[in-house]
Amino acid sequence: MIRSKISGVGYYVPDNIVKNSDLEEMMNTSDQWIKERTGIEERRWVDNDKLSTSLMGTYASESAISDAGIDKNEIDFIIFSTLSPDYYFPGSGVLLQRNLKIKEVGALDVRNQCSGFIYSLSIADQYIKSGMYKNILVVGSEIHSGGLDKTPRGRGVSVIFGDGAGAVVLSASDDDSGILSTHLHSEGKYAEELALIKPATTFWIDKIIDDENEDGTGYSPVMNGNFVFKNAVIRFEEVIYEALKHSSLKPDDISLLIPHQANLRISQYIQKRLKLSNSQVYNNIMKYGNTTAASIPIALKEALDENKLNKGDILCLAAFGSGFTWASALIKW
Repeated sequence: MIRSKISGVGYYVPDNIVKNSDLEEMMNTSDQWIKERTGIEERRWVDNDKLSTSLMGTYASESAISDAGIDKNEIDFIIFSTLSPDYYFPGSGVLLQRNLKIKEVGALDVRNQCSGFIYSLSIADQYIKSGMYKNILVVGSEIHSGGLDKTPRGRGVSVIFGDGAGAVVLSASDDDSGILSTHLHSEGKYAEELALIKPATTFWIDKIIDDENEDGTGYSPVMNGNFVFKNAVIRFEEVIYEALKHSSLKPDDISLLIPHQANLRISQYIQKRLKLSNSQVYNNIMKYGNTTAASIPIALKEALDENKLNKGDILCLAAFGSGFTWASALIKW
């Protein structure tokens, strides 16, 4: 039976480090306030106009392809997940293909925000299991910093997000390692609880120009923080147990859980609910903030660099975010 396995992992983050102390005067906040509510100590924000979402994804992809030990022209397909594409259209996947200078493979863009990487991984898994492709490049890349309200009005959301990119090469395998299962869910009735509403096809350029009351507000993310937190902890636990049940496993069987890096308090709550040790859960939100679709592959690469995974280990990935969407993947390493 053909199974898909992660054969290479890479990531890229901008050099510019923005500490909580850098935001104190800008947003009328404090290092203590941010750490208590999110666990974040610093994040990366691009500080020049040369970096783009697709270019950061390109750097992460080059690292992942090198890690996989394959030639870039062995990539059969690209799946690019982001909420912050270079352009409204075309998608960032074709820009990545152009940047990499590889053959004219198909490129698919996924817009599932914080769950985007696992959704993309699931799509890639099905393509490989069907025999259609052998090596798929799965990328999550985000530049949040340019779209954040960096005034006291936006501090509840803007302190959370960072910029970065992560990528994996998913390859066909005939051994017993690889993706065991993926599980995807959505609940659109809460779409506006965590969203960026404007500009949009319902509030397009002509309406913006004609609106005498338009003051430039409403163009940054909004989040009902407590409501999102309450839903996140429920859905995280549910979708992790769903994955374990599918493979007749228990929480104790998890060698490493890498949750989407949304909030350290969410990760710690799930860790406690599943009765996992500190060594069984990997978090790096402290350094990078919430990088949305990029957070899981960035954390995976750092975990591998720290020798947190060995052959035969059970890796669980889980995410929850805007949509609402949530997802999990269970992998035998």
